[in-house]
Amino acid sequence: MKRTHLSAAIAMACCMSMSVAMAQTANNGPAQPSQDSTASQQRVNASSTSNTTTSNATERDVKQMSAVTVQAQSLSLGGGLMSVQTAPKAVSTITREAIEKASPGSNFTQMIGSIPGVNAATDDITGLANGHYSMRGYDSSDIGMTVNGAPITDTGSYSVYATEYGDSENMGDITVLQGIPDIDMPDSGASGGHIGWATIDPSHQGGVDFTQTFGNNDYRRTFVRLNTGDLGPVRSWVSFSDNSANMWRGAGDLRVSKVDGKSVWTIDDNNSVSASLQYSRQSNLEYDALSKTQEQQSGYFYNYNSTWIPLSNLSGAALKSAATSDENFYALHTNPYSSYMFSMDGEFKVSDSIHLSVIPYYWYGDGGGGGGALAQESNSPINKYLYANIDLNGNGSVTNSTKTNFSGGTVYSYSSALTYRPGVLAKFNQDFGMDNSLEYGFWYERSRKSQAEEYGLVDPNTGTPGDIWGNTSLLVYPTGGAVQKFYDEYTTTELKKGFVTDNWTPNDYWTFVAGVSYLYATRTGFSYDYPGSTTQTFASFNNNWHKFLPMAGIKFQLDEHNQFYIGSGKTFRVPSNTAAILDALAGVNNSAPEMSWNTDLGWRYYGDAISASADVYNSNYFNKQEVGYNPVNNAEIYTTIPHMDMRGFNGEISWKFAQYWNVYTSYTYTQANIRGDLDGGPYDSNNGKGPGIYPTNGKTMPDTARNIGNISLGYDDSRIWATLNARATSSIYGDYMNTESVAGFTTFNFSAGYRFDDWSGFFTKPYLKLNIANLADRRAFSYVSSAPVLSSAAVGKALNLYNGTAYYGLLQPRSYMMTFGVSFR
Repeated sequence: MKRTHLSAAIAMACCMSMSVAMAQTANNGPAQPSQDSTASQQRVNASSTSNTTTSNATERDVKQMSAVTVQAQSLSLGGGLMSVQTAPKAVSTITREAIEKASPGSNFTQMIGSIPGVNAATDDITGLANGHYSMRGYDSSDIGMTVNGAPITDTGSYSVYATEYGDSENMGDITVLQGIPDIDMPDSGASGGHIGWATIDPSHQGGVDFTQTFGNNDYRRTFVRLNTGDLGPVRSWVSFSDNSANMWRGAGDLRVSKVDGKSVWTIDDNNSVSASLQYSRQSNLEYDALSKTQEQQSGYFYNYNSTWIPLSNLSGAALKSAATSDENFYALHTNPYSSYMFSMDGEFKVSDSIHLSVIPYYWYGDGGGGGGALAQESNSPINKYLYANIDLNGNGSVTNSTKTNFSGGTVYSYSSALTYRPGVLAKFNQDFGMDNSLEYGFWYERSRKSQAEEYGLVDPNTGTPGDIWGNTSLLVYPTGGAVQKFYDEYTTTELKKGFVTDNWTPNDYWTFVAGVSYLYATRTGFSYDYPGSTTQTFASFNNNWHKFLPMAGIKFQLDEHNQFYIGSGKTFRVPSNTAAILDALAGVNNSAPEMSWNTDLGWRYYGDAISASADVYNSNYFNKQEVGYNPVNNAEIYTTIPHMDMRGFNGEISWKFAQYWNVYTSYTYTQANIRGDLDGGPYDSNNGKGPGIYPTNGKTMPDTARNIGNISLGYDDSRIWATLNARATSSIYGDYMNTESVAGFTTFNFSAGYRFDDWSGFFTKPYLKLNIANLADRRAFSYVSSAPVLSSAAVGKALNLYNGTAYYGLLQPRSYMMTFGVSFR
């Protein structure tokens, strides 16, 4: 390749860092490291696999890994639920083989449920209602997340909405780092580990892949992928899926459309550029989390109210009562959202010993969540919050609402967020002979996020919002016509990270890894409460946080079967937007960020029929961010849990006990204990109660199961396959004081499929697949949706501390899906 062409390709990848999308060079499954000794060919990267823990491996280590990997891959570890790992820390990867057998609409949170250390649940088995997961006691907002190497955690809250990202047909593999993220990962909110997945590479042959799925609750899913095949040095695919289902409890439905795409330009054997796209648009309704009391009183299948009470013939107290009830009407509880991620991955051989990776990306998201609120009618020219000169109840007139004679109605409360997120990750890998390799680079990102809660009009006869996206049909003030809002916020977040890692393999037995990164984060912005009203308040903030984050690891490769390792690293989580805003309102700046010291000690064995791994870990977790309350000025405040101890055991075993049979099992034991008491806010001496100091010392984190076990029995003779798996989860606490809990449960899932012979040279790879979830039709509370410090049902009321209600997600009853797939070539 001409040097000028290479320079142009590198420049193109770097310059597109603010707009386009990274990619991958995997072969419809996890790529394996080459046995070639050249630096350019030995590197794994974010476009070849989600498991980039060996991207800085030395040439000696690559040759050693190849021998182990080739041997173990022939075993099909756990039917794809387990993979060969060599990093000196806890790592697990789900491969394409397991993903193909899962429910076709599954998002990544459903795929990782068998991984040791992970506790995952979902409101809907279709994958259309996002997902809930935690890891070693850390909740999802403490866990980093990337797709094809580009970050997708929310820039403000660190939440991840799994439904937005990708179809399972396009997923290559999914990797979980249970405690210590790679030092080069683009994370600013990963105090508790990292999850990443990579999309499959375009095939060299053109054609169309098609799948159609039907299931109960009127589940329907159509997926089509067009493969261009090789068009000179470029090959691509683009896919579309349309997904819909009725909600299994309550009224309403879920609707999501997705477009994914990927292109790979193979410049030559040493240089390539790839680009990918993930786009989704959803207009879902929401599942209501239930308390134990609600479930007992209203039943297991209760969701939001399915009946709207027309308001036009009511007045006074009856009108207010009906409007208050209508706030809980299901059509108001929406979740519209659209997002796209463009990313690229440029992989270049700069010299015989230096390899360059450049990953520019751009993420955009717009949408939010809806609910109901109560507004009053008024013809006053004063801009009073939630008062409007509009006929809200549909009786044909605007009547001034008073304390004794209510006049008004239900309005649509829409909490929205608009995010623009460009960034770039660049790193060099440099070899110094066979035994030493250095990785160094930087990550830069500057995101902008607007958040607001505004109010829209609702049809008083049907309860239908005028515009679920909050763009039109809005409640406005009489003076100036400004939209009525609860809050209006704007934040700019700038992230700068430099990193360097050294990998040394002095012989075939020992590997030493050490590195450090430096993260500098700045959040600036402002917040209005009740903007445009007579009670408007304003606060601005300009905060920064910065830390050195060291890590180190040692691996001892006893022989081709056994390896032992120890790894330790410091992680860091920049305070969320909410924390920054609450600090500003309270007149405080630069509150302490979350930090963890995570240490893994483990053993791995890869044998002819049995493979296993075992890991014990310890995490010291500081300054977990929480929201407290100040009763003096009726305001939320930022507070923390000063210290937590996270300890436990993760293990997994794969046994291929016959030619076509395998069994896989994993076990998780977790201790996530709070050390010290939680300061919930000033004590209200006038009322003799308040937040005050909650005695949480020694308590277990809510939503943290002590024991989780998985077992999967699989059969696959290349034509017929079937898998039966069971998952047992122990009880979980619903509040920080451990005064309320819900019982553990066990679920069984079954899947099976048949691969037909090609029907012709044109109709190829036809198959049928059946997936049945919750085979025993178990009912249970599956996760904690909202955890108070002290449960309202607790004996602890005697402490005169404020208490709240714990809310839970529910396990979906038995459900099934039937899928037909075929390729046209």
